[in-house]
Amino acid sequence: MVALRKLALTLMTTVAVTVALAPHASAYPGPGHVTGDIGVHDPSVVKRPDGSYLVAHTGNNIALKTSTDRTAFRNAGSVFPNGASWTTTYTNGSRNLWAPDISYRNGQYYLYYSASTFGSNRSAIFLATSPSGNSGTWTHRGLVVESRTSDNFNAIDPDLVVDDQGRWWLSFGSFWSGLKMIALNPSTGLRSDSTIRSIAGRNGGAIEAPNIFKKGSYYYLFVSFDRCCQGAASTYRVMVGRSTSVTGPYVARNGTAMTSGGGTEILAGQGSIHGPGHQDVFADTDNDILVYHYYADNGASLLGINWLGWDSAGWPYVR
Repeated sequence: MVALRKLALTLMTTVAVTVALAPHASAYPGPGHVTGDIGVHDPSVVKRPDGSYLVAHTGNNIALKTSTDRTAFRNAGSVFPNGASWTTTYTNGSRNLWAPDISYRNGQYYLYYSASTFGSNRSAIFLATSPSGNSGTWTHRGLVVESRTSDNFNAIDPDLVVDDQGRWWLSFGSFWSGLKMIALNPSTGLRSDSTIRSIAGRNGGAIEAPNIFKKGSYYYLFVSFDRCCQGAASTYRVMVGRSTSVTGPYVARNGTAMTSGGGTEILAGQGSIHGPGHQDVFADTDNDILVYHYYADNGASLLGINWLGWDSAGWPYVR
């Protein structure tokens, strides 16, 4: 968008220094200019066939927003305006559903989303599909994966990736033993086998929100480290590693495996931008785009959008 192009031009020198010197967070660019209904948490964005944008994010029955230009956004209702009764076992009756992942494939929209309560790993990820993506048009397709309190993982924060061979994979996870991956059946979008792979972890520490993006020869695993959901006290930050295989092993720029706590920071809080994270990366016609939420000084959770650049070694940086 125009605002981000101007931002990119004015920050070219800063970006060059960022890549060369890996400076402190104060060198990171701020979010690009967005307007309208920009109160979001855990955003996921898909570009529609007509060129507009559809945003799904955490909220009652999964909240939706739309934009025609990636700058001005407006509320567009919810995925399930009549409720999602199948989720209440995991939410203790709450309508608040978390961390959706939205994509457009095979002529329809796919939405993976989480049902849980804060601090618990009694959680589940479900799938819904829609021909238009609009509120009230979504069909419940079933449970994809769940976790129980006896498990060492947490089934929230789903992210769908389709590899170069056309195989479907879902990454997910938060805290506990880290981030996981399962294979999906492309014909149903549901789980295809019982294998659970580990792709990243911090020995029980704060890691969540996996997002895998293919660029060139590599699959890039973007994650969020540290604490979300604390308003202006949040310490969320965006980290990345990469692998030539979608299932890993993913490593940071310094070679540390992401399963051993590795990750290369590309965005962190600074000034009045607190706890940026729960990122989503997608390729648009003008550039690769990084979408995330961050907290303002008053604790409001807002939409952040930036261009994503790539240095000569193939590592991403925020523009």
